[in-house]
Amino acid sequence: MSQTRLYLTAGRSDADRIFAALETEFEAEGFPIAVMEIDEDRDIHEVSLYTDGDVDETQQRIREVLASLSLDRQIERETLPDVDWVAKSLEGLKPVRAGGFVVHGSHDRDEPREGEMAIEIEAGLAFGTGHHGTTSGCLEMLEQVVRQEKPRNALDLGTGSAVLAIAVAKLAHIPVLATDIDPVATDVAADNVRLNGASDYVETETATGFDHPVFAARGPFDLVIANILAGPLIELAPSMVQHVAPGGSIILSGILERQGDAVLAAYTNQGFRHIRTLLREGWVTLHLKR
Repeated sequence: MSQTRLYLTAGRSDADRIFAALETEFEAEGFPIAVMEIDEDRDIHEVSLYTDGDVDETQQRIREVLASLSLDRQIERETLPDVDWVAKSLEGLKPVRAGGFVVHGSHDRDEPREGEMAIEIEAGLAFGTGHHGTTSGCLEMLEQVVRQEKPRNALDLGTGSAVLAIAVAKLAHIPVLATDIDPVATDVAADNVRLNGASDYVETETATGFDHPVFAARGPFDLVIANILAGPLIELAPSMVQHVAPGGSIILSGILERQGDAVLAAYTNQGFRHIRTLLREGWVTLHLKR
């Protein structure tokens, strides 16, 4: 089946904003989105979205995203017959460093430096390559929390690509439960866990919220990481407190800066204590303790 690439150009700062906004807008569809540097000297970056759906509708939604950012850019189209879009979407993703981690694709296996904890992710069908401000913020935050608190077990709720679960396993060598509501994402997560040699520590499971019996069997957790969206995080607050061990920590992200206070209030109302907020690229990552 032929696919269409919708693309536009912008400076680095605007390209990053557009990329983050498009990821949020098209999260449910899972369309591959990539940023590629075209001309470093002139600060030209290209943002691409690959779709095999209704191109006109998708293009209109991109226009609305641009309008919400007060940006006006020309959107171009390119038909791509029989494209390996997973590989294509990863072409422009350079290795990302957050804390002591470097997240990279298979095309950059030679990039990790001595002493870095390398995580290889092929995330075409699941969220989480490290390039998004929420994922990189979580990586930085979880490294600090794990080193300071030395948790004995952890939960990555809404795992996506499993990049965060793999990071905890590599850093702490403890059992990590990685769950997602999407079975496709769970399959991608399991593949990435095997790819990174973390199968002895990370268990993947398809589960919605905290309803699955695996949570009772594996919890309570010393550390819970939930990089999802603000609305679901607020809804999960009453259940979260039941699955976090006394003195345990939670790291929450997928939260726009303007949503931070509402999410924080939902958890402090359940008795969690706010420790730190990390702001990155318009997104916040929260650390709270029970």
